[in-house]
Amino acid sequence: MLKRKYGSRYDWKRIVKRRNAEKYISSTQFKGYVTMLQMDDVSEALYMTYNGRSVCIADKGYSWLQHFPDEKHFSVTTVFDSSNHIVQWYIDICRENGYCHTNGPWMDDLFLDLIVLPTGEVIEKDLDEIEVAHHTQLITDDEFALAWSEFNRIKMRLANNSFDLLTLTKQHLQMLKEDLGVLEHD
Repeated sequence: MLKRKYGSRYDWKRIVKRRNAEKYISSTQFKGYVTMLQMDDVSEALYMTYNGRSVCIADKGYSWLQHFPDEKHFSVTTVFDSSNHIVQWYIDICRENGYCHTNGPWMDDLFLDLIVLPTGEVIEKDLDEIEVAHHTQLITDDEFALAWSEFNRIKMRLANNSFDLLTLTKQHLQMLKEDLGVLEHD
């Protein structure tokens, strides 16, 4: 069974006070759901270590913007700090993206991930996890092949600076923050 991840992160206990927004966007540049999780208060900050560097990815005032493109095999989570600076883009390779009326947009994770830092550095993650998942038949041969194909396709587009979704994140964050502001006054 693949892990299903929701954009609302409704089950994430670290977040003490939150605001969520979601929007379906249909434009020439992007088609799919976008969610935003605004972390108004957290029980403790979350740090990840990349190549020996500690990077804060969740703290009071941080926002996570997640894109769930229609009919694609990836989802992108952009982490913004409390000053709306991009901390990282986290690209999950997935079997599919979907929508549930109770918890909103979701994706079925296929283990492989790419992290892009604002410096342009690309970090490959969980290469060992997909091998274990395949070996233990948690994923099928077709899912294994799909994951690697999509991972390599996106990696190539990142290397060629042609993964255009990354350029839309600030614009989409602003859209959802405006929507959230409207919701606060209802």
